[in-house]
Amino acid sequence: MPLTRTVPQSDTETQVIPRVEAPPAPRRRYLRVMIPAVVLAAVTTAAVVAWSGRNAGPAPTADEPTGVRSVAVVKQDISTSQSLPGTLGFGAARLLKGSGSGTVTWLPAQGASVRRGQQLYRVDDRPVPLFYGGMPLFRPLHDLDTVGRDVRIVVDNLRALGYDVGDQPKPGTRLTRTPSTPTPARTVARGDGVLTTALRDAVKRWQNDLGVPATGAIEPGDVVVLVGAVRVDSVAAQPGDGADATLMSVTQTSKVVTVQAGISDAGSIEQGDAVTVHLPDESTINGRVTAVGQAVQAAEGEAGAGGAPPTVTVTIAVKNSAATARISLADVRVDFAAETHKDVLVVPVGALLALSEGGYGVQISGGGLVAVETGLFAQGLVEVEGDGLDAGTMVVTTS
Repeated sequence: MPLTRTVPQSDTETQVIPRVEAPPAPRRRYLRVMIPAVVLAAVTTAAVVAWSGRNAGPAPTADEPTGVRSVAVVKQDISTSQSLPGTLGFGAARLLKGSGSGTVTWLPAQGASVRRGQQLYRVDDRPVPLFYGGMPLFRPLHDLDTVGRDVRIVVDNLRALGYDVGDQPKPGTRLTRTPSTPTPARTVARGDGVLTTALRDAVKRWQNDLGVPATGAIEPGDVVVLVGAVRVDSVAAQPGDGADATLMSVTQTSKVVTVQAGISDAGSIEQGDAVTVHLPDESTINGRVTAVGQAVQAAEGEAGAGGAPPTVTVTIAVKNSAATARISLADVRVDFAAETHKDVLVVPVGALLALSEGGYGVQISGGGLVAVETGLFAQGLVEVEGDGLDAGTMVVTTS
């Protein structure tokens, strides 16, 4: 059945006339068809016969029909993305339990921030300061040449607080047992610290500044070791409780976004990925994935048909800003880039035309059709590759 086009005859009527078919061309012929989700306008510039009632003559070359426009092919990065709900806050709180004997005599206020060297609480009216490290102190440190990673925590923290701790023996050094050093002979390993005379003197100066007896020895309950500065999320104890009770819950001091991602969603998320966070006021901030949890959590209501899938926790660091400073806790949405192709040619999806033999093409502005291979589709754009296409090439698309 020949293609037809309606030509206006007056304000009230139209006349249907057959389209003049051109002789078959030796090259392959393309057919524009409707493709799913893309409404394709007729962009052909073929000649038609325009009737004026009695006389007919050759029609002029048509400009771009209403509803279409020309755009340039652009070279850029294109990414698919997934959007997941998250929570902006200070991250998961952890319970902090005291150690040793004695009575709690002071506790910080909720919301207080405590950094290295500052007191976290007081026992028997003596300050218990915060040290940074990856493990708690688990034994008394008083004998010279005591070796271990717990000694290294003392070395690193006193040095960071400005105390001269002297030189430390290098890894591989063999320490022998002497009458003044009753500890067994041992070789210093990487990550170990050694309780030297200089370190013991530094401990005494620190204790004197802290206002506690300057013994040069440190007991496990004398300091609290955590991975970094903390914010007091809530206080569980009160003055008068025993020092070995659960005292408080703490979080980190900087804002983070946590996302409970399904297993399939988390599979495409990696540490270091850049993300976009949508805040409740519809503004956005940038973030970066700092951790993808390994522990799989069963979602509430998972048991039974239709239950939610299990999840893992994804943690995202965001910079403190005016936008986040006024938010203590809020629901947000996080856009993750699932796949990215860099420096590729892209056009609007509306520029695609379906070809009769399969696949897609694009219409060159003022020229013919070019068959293209498509790549990623994202945010109304599509990655394309075809003969003669380059950045700046003008193609026709729906407007």
